[in-house]
Amino acid sequence: MTTLEFSYSLNKLSGSLKPFALKLTRDMDDANDLLQDTMVKAYTNKDKFSEGTNLKAWLYTIMKNTFITNYQKMVRRATFVDTTDNLHYLNSSSTEIQNGVYGNLAMEDIHESIGKLDDVYKVPFLMHFKGFKYYEIADDLQIPIGTVKNRIHIARKILKEDLIVYKHKN
Repeated sequence: MTTLEFSYSLNKLSGSLKPFALKLTRDMDDANDLLQDTMVKAYTNKDKFSEGTNLKAWLYTIMKNTFITNYQKMVRRATFVDTTDNLHYLNSSSTEIQNGVYGNLAMEDIHESIGKLDDVYKVPFLMHFKGFKYYEIADDLQIPIGTVKNRIHIARKILKEDLIVYKHKN
């Protein structure tokens, strides 16, 4: 294949490569850059192409490998390796370790608030919390699905008003 024939074939196949480039990059400008890089690599390595083989598959392979290489370079560039000695952080007062007591207190408040709910609201709320679907709750309790949704909504509203955690948020 002559250089002119090879260039013509590359130009003809560039249109079918663009959607693949867009699929890989998810950005039109990056896709155009990837397509251009692929064409430059294909042209500079035309002597490595075996005549009689599938040129389109060869170009797709070049594009995929170029994309992977560029992605790996980007990841390496974005990786920050800190080589400094961080011993000054050992006695820093900005370091905090949570012991879980706040989480336990919050759970106690939540359980207490749920316990205070009327059964009419508590039962559908707990069933929904356990993973039951609205229609399953409605079938089990023999009430309309709209009533189930309403009772769960009211239970959430009561809990939100009752819990200490939400009293300061508005």
